[in-house]
Amino acid sequence: MMENGQPLPIVAEADNDVYDSTTEPRAELYQPSVARIKTDTAMNAPKGGLVIFTANSNPSCMALGKRISERLGVVLGKVQVYQEANRETRVQIQESVRGKDVFIIQTVSKDVNTAIMELLIMVYACKTSCARSIIGVIPYFPYSKQCKMRKRGSIVSKLLASMMCKAGLNHLITMDLHQKEIQGFFNIPVDNLRASPFLLQYIQEEIPDYRNAVIVAKSPSSAKRAQSFAERLRLGIAVIHGEAQDAESDLVDGRHSPPTVKNIGAIHPSLDIPFVIPKEKPPITVVGDVGGRIAIIVDDIIDDVDSFLAAADTLKERGAYKIYVMATHGILSCDAPRLIEESAINEVVVTNTIPHEIQKLQCPKIKTVDISMILSEAIRRIHNGESMSYLFRNIGVDD
Repeated sequence: MMENGQPLPIVAEADNDVYDSTTEPRAELYQPSVARIKTDTAMNAPKGGLVIFTANSNPSCMALGKRISERLGVVLGKVQVYQEANRETRVQIQESVRGKDVFIIQTVSKDVNTAIMELLIMVYACKTSCARSIIGVIPYFPYSKQCKMRKRGSIVSKLLASMMCKAGLNHLITMDLHQKEIQGFFNIPVDNLRASPFLLQYIQEEIPDYRNAVIVAKSPSSAKRAQSFAERLRLGIAVIHGEAQDAESDLVDGRHSPPTVKNIGAIHPSLDIPFVIPKEKPPITVVGDVGGRIAIIVDDIIDDVDSFLAAADTLKERGAYKIYVMATHGILSCDAPRLIEESAINEVVVTNTIPHEIQKLQCPKIKTVDISMILSEAIRRIHNGESMSYLFRNIGVDD
């Protein structure tokens, strides 16, 4: 953007942005009003310019891309992404990207595999069109739950990372990876942004009497995240122990694949595999006082809600009078909206990293926090070659 021959500074504001009312009702999208990211220097654009594409025609992806482009003061790039009659994905870039910094925004809808192919084909199209750099903006990294070896399975996150790098991706912007170690699967820079400042601000501004709340970890594995939230809000913490094992349990880890009985037909008579005592689920207990308090359950992903519903019932039995669930990625698969609506949970707060407009129509308890501000600022800083440390100030590894 130029005025009188001088570049205009780009400021990421939270209140005065333009919003298309045809995509999502503005009243249902919480936008932070205090934690604003501002810049005091003009946008010293490097040679080649900036182009922002959205990698599919999903309305939510288009809406997020439009919000980011408006914050940066640029126009979304022209591209066509569509499915042919034989279900093949075709991409047609309708403007020059030669020598430019290309940012491709892709949100993952229910059709995960199609979204991945759209992204890979668009990245490769920009590579063959001589783009200077190609940066993927993927708020929720798909297949992030499949980041560990399980018996005779595979580490799909590693495979996907290799595919993205091979297609031509030079840099990745994502948010709250399920496991921080996923960054090591890439041989390109990865900026793993955090949604915790926005969720913390929502707690402070939208939950009445939040000082009477306690942060809850629905399993010991999420205790570090709960502790981080509690320390920032100066609140207590509670941990639920003994819930049903989930997919991330050690029981499905390949290291526990030997049978739990003695191997009579051993390879060698002197080889005697030790007897492994099977794990037993202990009774559900709550470590911490939640009686007469507001319980705020925090996690990174809410997909299958069974564990959240069980935790809410337990907290209700222990005397919690209000129950909130805060998560970055709201996948909300299958009957999750209906189950939440019928449960003891008062409100589920997620960010717009994943499209969930249909789920919100089915369940008014689901609320959305906008994180386009931090994504747009990350794009601006990468494009200008500025430091990203400002976006990680006072943010720990466990956030």
